[in-house]
Amino acid sequence: MSATFVHILALIYGIPFILVGIEHFREPQKFVEIVPTYLPFPLFLVYLTGVMEIAGGLGIIYPETRELTGRLMVLFLIAIYPANLNMWINDIPFNGTRLTTQGHLVRLSVQILLIIAALGFSGDLQKLRK
Repeated sequence: MSATFVHILALIYGIPFILVGIEHFREPQKFVEIVPTYLPFPLFLVYLTGVMEIAGGLGIIYPETRELTGRLMVLFLIAIYPANLNMWINDIPFNGTRLTTQGHLVRLSVQILLIIAALGFSGDLQKLRK
């Protein structure tokens, strides 16, 4: 795969993370509502994950930090999934929208694809294939 193509893929992957991270600061309440109740300080966690999404998006875009960021994004994506699972189990609407079971399965599938892509950006997916 050419370096230019990887850079384009990194932009396509990273920019949405940056935009969603910014959204954590613009409209934090919609994210607070899906934080599992067993976690303390939900607003702080929303801001923290917002910073992490922005940093992750930027880190994937820059080639010098892509390997480490890809690995950290895998951990991040696993760490935030409990919020999605909380939405599913407790039928919590996100931004006023309740997802069907099919919608939650699509969301889970996207999460898995994002993890696989992060493994690809880190170079670890290629190592696993050997």
